[in-house]
Amino acid sequence: MRARDSSVNTLRRSSPAYRTGGFWLALALLLTLAPRLSYADLTTARQAMEDQANPLMLMTTSQGAIYVELLANEAPDNVARFIELAEGQVEFFDEVANATFTPRYYDGMRFHRVLPDFVIQGGSPSYHPLGAPEPMLADEINAIALGLDRLPVLNEDGSINPMLNVGNQEEFAQRVLEPLYRELGVETVSELDSAEDDIVTNLRGLTVMRLYEYEGYAYRSDLQTRGTSRGTVALANDGPNRNGPEFFIALRNADWLNGRHTVIGRVVEGMDIADRIGGMAIDPTAFNPQSSVIYSIRRLN
Repeated sequence: MRARDSSVNTLRRSSPAYRTGGFWLALALLLTLAPRLSYADLTTARQAMEDQANPLMLMTTSQGAIYVELLANEAPDNVARFIELAEGQVEFFDEVANATFTPRYYDGMRFHRVLPDFVIQGGSPSYHPLGAPEPMLADEINAIALGLDRLPVLNEDGSINPMLNVGNQEEFAQRVLEPLYRELGVETVSELDSAEDDIVTNLRGLTVMRLYEYEGYAYRSDLQTRGTSRGTVALANDGPNRNGPEFFIALRNADWLNGRHTVIGRVVEGMDIADRIGGMAIDPTAFNPQSSVIYSIRRLN
């Protein structure tokens, strides 16, 4: 698999520090000087696995070790890509150096986004000198297995299903009404007036699954899918079928993420480390030297 960099990363790599190898030198020093970690119990991690045939990954961080069981049968393509990125099997072409690299993608990256009691997020291409791998991968989600085909957008009393995590009328218009209008072909005020009855009828019968399909999500019935709960490892994205290297670990149950993020694994040991990483909020828009470092991610079996 071959990947090209984005413009933002091209600009970053045109800096003198990058051209002189400053990034790679800093990364080498970081990994060399990393403190000896108190590893979680590998035996306990293996015992906690649902399927011993699943890949078991060791995520070594500046706070300690996190063991992750990848769910190869539930998201085969995205799990395979995650392993390939971690083990340096994905090619990146650097236009500045006019050379191809196969880095262990996650080594030296940070948890750049932390929302305490919610998620810790890492692997952003915006913080990697080689950018994002291409192509982006499709979602691997079974909405029916998640029960989204049975969840109404509106409850019987007319209130909005809390599953949607909609906080106000403006957000309701953006998240629910606009996709519905597009699906019904409503583009003008006059069309809106004439289609009012159809809109009300469709809104009353609208399920969460159908709403997400209006937004562009496409679901698969041949895969099993689990919801986002504490310890879930899933892929971050900026829309349907936009899965890259960025991932998050859920620190709490978050069913409002169900159907919108491909779940690739679960923490089987070291959740206390994830909680420690999640103890301080990290703003993703600005580099924070106090953010936790991912030294490496390696497969153990």
